[in-house]
Amino acid sequence: MAGHVHSLLKANEIDCHLRNMNLSGGIGELPINECWPEVWVNDESDYAFAKRLIDNVLADAENQGDWQCQCGELIEGQFDVCWSCATERSN
Repeated sequence: MAGHVHSLLKANEIDCHLRNMNLSGGIGELPINECWPEVWVNDESDYAFAKRLIDNVLADAENQGDWQCQCGELIEGQFDVCWSCATERSN
């Protein structure tokens, strides 16, 4: 998810960077909340726009209902391609 958010912000020309992307191996030795991947917006003036973008993308993902593929698999709404037969969701 952090990588997706980072790509979304970069595509909208918001200067940002990823942190903690390689710390998952430290969970247990380090506190888990210190190992979570994070996306940081470098310019505070971009924060409000970045937050709106992220909120809109997450809201769109939540509004996508589960769907039944032609092969019979029930696919979660956030996916547009069936994991079993690679058929794309029909609109």
